[in-house]
Amino acid sequence: MKKIVVLGAGYAGLKTVVELQKKLKGQVEITLVDQNDYHYEATDLHEVASGNLPASKITFPISDVLNPQMTTLLLDRVTKVDPANRQVALANHAPLTYDYCVFALGFVSETFGIKGAKANSLPMTNVDEAVAIHDHIVAQMKDYRQSQDPNDLKIIICGAGFTGIELAGAVADARPRYAQLAGVTPDQVTIDIIDASKRLLPMFNDQLAAYGVNLLKKLNVQITTEALIQEIQPATVLYKGANDEEGTPLHKVTGNTIIWTTGVSGSPVVAESGLPQRRGRVMDSDHLTAPDDDQLYMAGDVSAVIPPAGKRPYPTTAQIALSMANYIAKDIAARVKGTSRPGAYTYKSLGTVASVGNTRAFGEASGHSFKGYPASVLKKIIMNKSLMELGGFKELFAKGRFDLYH
Repeated sequence: MKKIVVLGAGYAGLKTVVELQKKLKGQVEITLVDQNDYHYEATDLHEVASGNLPASKITFPISDVLNPQMTTLLLDRVTKVDPANRQVALANHAPLTYDYCVFALGFVSETFGIKGAKANSLPMTNVDEAVAIHDHIVAQMKDYRQSQDPNDLKIIICGAGFTGIELAGAVADARPRYAQLAGVTPDQVTIDIIDASKRLLPMFNDQLAAYGVNLLKKLNVQITTEALIQEIQPATVLYKGANDEEGTPLHKVTGNTIIWTTGVSGSPVVAESGLPQRRGRVMDSDHLTAPDDDQLYMAGDVSAVIPPAGKRPYPTTAQIALSMANYIAKDIAARVKGTSRPGAYTYKSLGTVASVGNTRAFGEASGHSFKGYPASVLKKIIMNKSLMELGGFKELFAKGRFDLYH
């Protein structure tokens, strides 16, 4: 019986397992490795970080979707994959051998070597980190009642990409609650976004990108662009303006909450495994396998697929991760059954929608643009679709986003 090892229970890894259980019932042994016994909706981390949702709302037990007769969940940390010997090294268990391995270990925060970024800012790449951000904000607000330090009321988000924009919107929604904790008016709680780019939200057309930026401005979020962050000190972000002359002193923004959302890279295990990679991502073959290794599939945040007419890989999103998982399950099933493998992997985006708080969003889907409240409804429908694909009706009804009117 073929042995399949799946590394990571995020969108790509868990969806692959769910599909393999349907397609190869009783024909393979699957081992799923993850450090947690729960799956979390990574697209909702900003809601937990802001405190608008509890962590329990964006998680569900992995065991809920596993067939114990086919799949074993192993709670451990992957340290290395040895493609030559088809083995996976683990921190606390004996190595696993495999016939096929699906490498889907997700992403980590990328500091780009900026001094102090790791020590003096808060990343947001998993549930624990999102909870820590919320706990930190609450602590600062409560502290203000005693300290009267204005920096307690200042929240700085480094990075105005998709994640930073959504986080800023969620934090803006939570501002009245923070203000009540601090004993101040909501306008005294400030939110700053700092980013190196001149034009934000490049995944959207000019009109939609401008709409999204203006949404934040209407929420009294201060946006600083063309700001090249040089260092993060305790409670201080130092940056250089793109047009500053040589010798110009660094600009300074202060605040006791600094959140780091400037970018991510694929799991460091990719490099530890000696795979050809750039920032933790491997350029996939037509069958989503690693170069020169047809038994090792690379999925989700550790993989890179170039669009037919493009030069840069598709962005790593939940949508493409689920698409990859569906393809990988079909490919592995065909190989196990000895039937013809599917053709080369192709991806067609169904659209992208960004939220700016609970009832405001913008984006495009099926060739149409959506703004405001209708876009926020669409965003929640997309999230529910993802949850349905992974967890079925049980998780959809338990964890789905049906809060459409507040």
